[in-house]
Amino acid sequence: MTMLRRSAKALRVLKDDGVLGFAQRLARYAYTSLGAAMLTEPLCDGDIADSAQLDLAVPSTYQDRSKRLTVGWVIIPPSAGSGGHTTLFRMVEAVERAGHRCVLFLYDRYGGDASHFEATIRQWWPDVRAEVRDVHGGIGGVDAVIASSWDTAHVIARYGRHPMRRLYFIQDYEPYFYARGSMYSLAEDTYRFGFRSIALGEMVADLLRSEIGIAPDVTEFGCDTSVYKMTNHGERTGVVVYARPEVPRRGYWLARLALEEFHRMHPDIQIHVYGTKVKGLSFPATQHGRLTPAELNDLYNQSIAGFAMSFTNISLVAEEMLAAGVIPVVNDSRYSRADLANPHVAWAAPTPHGLAKALSAAVSRPDREENARAAAGSVRSFGWTKAQADVVRIVEEEAYGAVLESGPSKVLGKDEGD
Repeated sequence: MTMLRRSAKALRVLKDDGVLGFAQRLARYAYTSLGAAMLTEPLCDGDIADSAQLDLAVPSTYQDRSKRLTVGWVIIPPSAGSGGHTTLFRMVEAVERAGHRCVLFLYDRYGGDASHFEATIRQWWPDVRAEVRDVHGGIGGVDAVIASSWDTAHVIARYGRHPMRRLYFIQDYEPYFYARGSMYSLAEDTYRFGFRSIALGEMVADLLRSEIGIAPDVTEFGCDTSVYKMTNHGERTGVVVYARPEVPRRGYWLARLALEEFHRMHPDIQIHVYGTKVKGLSFPATQHGRLTPAELNDLYNQSIAGFAMSFTNISLVAEEMLAAGVIPVVNDSRYSRADLANPHVAWAAPTPHGLAKALSAAVSRPDREENARAAAGSVRSFGWTKAQADVVRIVEEEAYGAVLESGPSKVLGKDEGD
């Protein structure tokens, strides 16, 4: 009888949801029954540190400020075009241009080949000259080492035991990536490790102050206006959405529901989806998958407006859209507003109707071309120069000590936005 009931249920799923829905049900069953949820844990058990038990050696500062530093950066394996890695590698390039040597220490929870990931780095970030090593060989031979995410902070505490300066480049308040539980707590604990913290933006800085009680250094977001810029000064025809269904903070489910409603309101307007090629859409859409920055700028220049969703720190997508003349529709929150003060952003209630209404208003304006030009002109043109200069200054200050007298800062070299 049990087998008959299971067979009948399977047939109903096939009838109602099709082959794809049936396959998804099987995958979910296998995921649960095999305990595959453990694979989402980004650290091996032995690589977890505890702030209450850390005793990490720190060297004295150097007296000779002309000494060339060796700076380590601990990273997880990058995927092609990863936004977080792109921002971090801008900082690596700045430190290299300042005359220092950089080493990337790769940590892969699943034991991947470091040379494979190095090939991705060389292809997608060709200006990064840093040596690439597997972190399991230890973190040594560096004057300073920088964590790039909460899991890499644990890795530094585990593998970076020799005397060195330890810093933490924090692009988001990462406990918020998770429900309240183990990973939330392990991420939160890294802010108590005593590493010198560099917060990217006021949202992160404010939470570090209020939730953890530390006072980070703070730098600001940039936008690569050498890539993201307005090239189409005429008619625009579509809307665009960045799809990352597997990343809850990017709000894909809400965006999809809002696009369903938007399509009912504007069936003639083309919808473009990039990032991930998604399945099961109930409306027609052109799916672009992963795009290079130049290809993405071309897509933006076809578009009137788009979703730039983020439920933690503001997404870089919003200002990149603005630079190309696209009106970004952003879920309204104090976190998003903390680092995106621009009058051309369409703030929307984070509901399907609220988002669809804001997107509809953007495409219905009679002055769309003029509005696109104004949006592009509102974006700051100095790129990432400020953040890069801040990171170089802070790293050097950690190694050499604070400069007591003000003076001209070290020339960083040509910024990618020049």
